[in-house]
Amino acid sequence: MSASLPRPRVGVWLIGARGSVATTVVTGCAAVAAGLHPPTGMVTETPAFTDSGLPALSDLVFGGHDTLDCPLPKRAETLTAGGVLPPGLATAVTAELAAADREIRPGGPAPGDTRSEADLIAAFTHDIRDFTHRHALQRTVVVNVASTEPASQGPGAPLPASTLYALAALRAGCPYVNFTPSEGMHHPVAAREAQHSGLPHAGRDGKTGQTLLRAVLGPMFAQRALHVRAWSGTNLLGGGDGAALADPAAAAAKNAGKERVLADTLGHVPEGEVHIDDVPALGDWKTAWDHIAFDGFLGTRMILQTIWQGCDSALAAPLVLDLARLTARAHETGLTGPLGALGFYFKDPVGEGPSGLSEQYEALVRFGRGLGRTAEAHLGPGAEGSPGVGAEGSPGVEAGERADASEDVL
Repeated sequence: MSASLPRPRVGVWLIGARGSVATTVVTGCAAVAAGLHPPTGMVTETPAFTDSGLPALSDLVFGGHDTLDCPLPKRAETLTAGGVLPPGLATAVTAELAAADREIRPGGPAPGDTRSEADLIAAFTHDIRDFTHRHALQRTVVVNVASTEPASQGPGAPLPASTLYALAALRAGCPYVNFTPSEGMHHPVAAREAQHSGLPHAGRDGKTGQTLLRAVLGPMFAQRALHVRAWSGTNLLGGGDGAALADPAAAAAKNAGKERVLADTLGHVPEGEVHIDDVPALGDWKTAWDHIAFDGFLGTRMILQTIWQGCDSALAAPLVLDLARLTARAHETGLTGPLGALGFYFKDPVGEGPSGLSEQYEALVRFGRGLGRTAEAHLGPGAEGSPGVGAEGSPGVEAGERADASEDVL
């Protein structure tokens, strides 16, 4: 009997690697991989994606950048005390948290940092490449889960930190996911480089709560021919997000995605605004309230109100794991550019795609099936194991197969 080949491992490099979302991602991945908890909230663990050729959770290796120095095991203890993580789980996966923490490198620019933008990008690029090389990873996906930053000030202004990281991902040859409203790959400098990189990317701003409901309710009103006159909302946030979004410029970047969902699903922008209030006592929890005024038959005026109360990290973490796996597989099959089919996960998705959640889910499932068909074409009928890589580490998909895969998936 021939010895089985080791399964290829995939890196997940988290920007904001010691934050609440990142800590929950690492903890949750270890817990689900070990069978300690079910994969609740992970769409990629449902039957629709069984044959998509995605990397196994046990084959993900974590590292990242952060400007904070609180170790992940300690951060997990804090989240446990706040009710985000179940009691005892952080202790059960301490080894995995410590291993990820050892792979976290200093981010920037930090206060007093005298390095130039070019120096920072070069340092970040080196960190990502070194991580990939030392762990003999098949590929690494860079995912931004850092706090929201204000939009850049226009031409001539310093590049935002999120764009420095995005450029580092591109130069390290890594696909990139922006789970935040920050500019990242949207900045013109990074967008131009991404266009020529041949790398897949996805984003931006994960759709976890209020906007998730809007993506469902907006199409409902449009499909029932009910005219929405006004749609107002309020968000109460604690933790790092609440503090970051207390900055009006950062809040404006966050709200842009919420407004886009309504414009795309209703066909117009109704009256009303979204307000974001920082409530530190809420910790990692958030409350979102929507007030919707609409007209029915014969102009009868009616109201719908919704309240969403949730734990931001627990809502975001399974989506981050989904996106890392799907983007890694897309890179493996040779797909390039914006992955519009991943719009299911985002408020302000890149690329082309529908805006209603139901249609976005159908597009995502087609995407997953396309990834599976690409794997079958590469391995041959009845082949076993994970899709391999070419002789020099490139995805084992020929140019013609890549074109077919893009048409099937997108």
